[in-house]
Amino acid sequence: MLEIERLVHFAANKQQVEEHSEVSITFVSNQRIQEINREYRDKDAPTDVISFAMEEMGEGEIELIGADMPRVLGDIIISIPKAKEQAEEYGHSFTRELGFLAVHGFLHLLGYDHMTEEEEKEMFTLQKEILNEYGLTR
Repeated sequence: MLEIERLVHFAANKQQVEEHSEVSITFVSNQRIQEINREYRDKDAPTDVISFAMEEMGEGEIELIGADMPRVLGDIIISIPKAKEQAEEYGHSFTRELGFLAVHGFLHLLGYDHMTEEEEKEMFTLQKEILNEYGLTR
């Protein structure tokens, strides 16, 4: 998992994220990610990755800013069984799939999305560039 940590640091540097910013990455079972998906997204099925951005303000929330506080980007939750399954399906390594999911989740924390064709093209191009430059190719 140290490889994934290095990859996220690499992505953060490429995206010029402030030093000492925080991201949590949690690896879970399909059962656990399905519970999270159901509770927070009303989708009762396992998924590969879910991100919770801390910088997105919800209705009625108040932004807290501390002078010496690190930037907390949020949480990335990855299903290990789903990553293994997808690695086999796509014919690349398990580490490559974990890296893809981690970068995908990380970009969501930075505000990237893929709801429109244009957003998808921008986000997926950036994902591919980060993974290729880091050396985690298919």
